[in-house]
Amino acid sequence: MDTVANPQDAVRDNFRAMMRQYPATVTIITSHMNGVDHGMTATAVTSVSMDPPSLLVCLNNRTYLHEMLQHQPHFAVNVLAKGQVELSDAFSGKVSPEERFEAGHWIKHASGLMTLQGAHARVICKRTVAVPYGTHTLFIGQVTDAFVSDQTCPLLYENAKYCSAHPTV
Repeated sequence: MDTVANPQDAVRDNFRAMMRQYPATVTIITSHMNGVDHGMTATAVTSVSMDPPSLLVCLNNRTYLHEMLQHQPHFAVNVLAKGQVELSDAFSGKVSPEERFEAGHWIKHASGLMTLQGAHARVICKRTVAVPYGTHTLFIGQVTDAFVSDQTCPLLYENAKYCSAHPTV
């Protein structure tokens, strides 16, 4: 019989293993502060409501973009398309924050936020709620503009690997 020194550690380990195998859409969240564009890769993004249209973005409190979203009223969610792995890697810390926007074709949206041409989708949000919870903050943004391509499919991340959706079987 296995005994666990701390049952909560086992729960945390099993939860981490489950979430690692949970496929997630890969996005790049962008913000703008003091004349500088900022962005980072995130997979903890989901819809909240259709009325009003809104998204939830969960960011670790230790990330530099967390500070931006705390103080800036708007953010963009760029849903990466299959084949944009290099962009995901660049914005996940493999490239310095100052060099990240050199990868890909970025344009400034009317909101002042950087959006990615060729992304599967681009969504502009006005931050309406920020709720701290544990190690993260949940940012809810009301959608003010959105674009989705019918020519691409989203890039996914599952079990520490990039993938894309498979046809229905």
